[in-house]
Amino acid sequence: MDSHNTKIVRPGVSASEESSRHIAIEAPVSIEFNGIGYAVMMATPSDLEDFVTGFAISERLMERSHQLGAINVHRHDKGWIIRADVASENADMVFERARTRIAESSCGLCGLENLELVAQPLPQVRPHQPIRKAHIFRALTALHDHQPLNKATGGVHAAAWVDETGAIACVREDVGRHNALDKLIGATVRENRSLSTGFVLTTSRCSYEIVEKSVIAGATTLVTISVPTSIAVERAQSCGLTLISLARDDSYLDYSGG
Repeated sequence: MDSHNTKIVRPGVSASEESSRHIAIEAPVSIEFNGIGYAVMMATPSDLEDFVTGFAISERLMERSHQLGAINVHRHDKGWIIRADVASENADMVFERARTRIAESSCGLCGLENLELVAQPLPQVRPHQPIRKAHIFRALTALHDHQPLNKATGGVHAAAWVDETGAIACVREDVGRHNALDKLIGATVRENRSLSTGFVLTTSRCSYEIVEKSVIAGATTLVTISVPTSIAVERAQSCGLTLISLARDDSYLDYSGG
């Protein structure tokens, strides 16, 4: 994080107050797979090995961390570069997906090919027991203490994996909600943990990408602090993901369809 001088302006007070404040770093992170420029993401440059691992899984370029070769992270005067090799049996997917991504706009979707990608079925979530309410509320109460970057800046998202006992076992932070989840996915995969037990907890609203990344990574239950979108609910219900949103200290909404 960076520290910047600023001024605090208050209503009814003519003079501003000098202050120094920590702010979260947002920087371009270029991702290269097998020597091909695949994507440039705006992200917080921390836990980048976890980030590229989770990103590759979310992009369906691989399933487990052993399918990704050595990860090289380079600092550049304009940002960061991450270079990694996907296993040879998946190399064609890198070429094809990189070609498709050229047509994508900042919203992430553009053209009929991408519409087909969004509509493709998600894998069915394995049968699982409902998460105890006490575990969800316990994790919600504890999450703040696991967000050091957000404590300092107030400007980043977190994604956490809560284990089967209701304890927060792993947290990753980033200015981007998708990036935070990719980092979490990468961290758990690299540590040989499974997301199929316990649940994923995110501080963001629940867009369809958050649902898809969670399902592809093997999660069975997703809890989000804010509300879901219509397609997020539809996608979750179509594949059997338990979706809990607008989760607060005193209540939450269960969208999992019974």
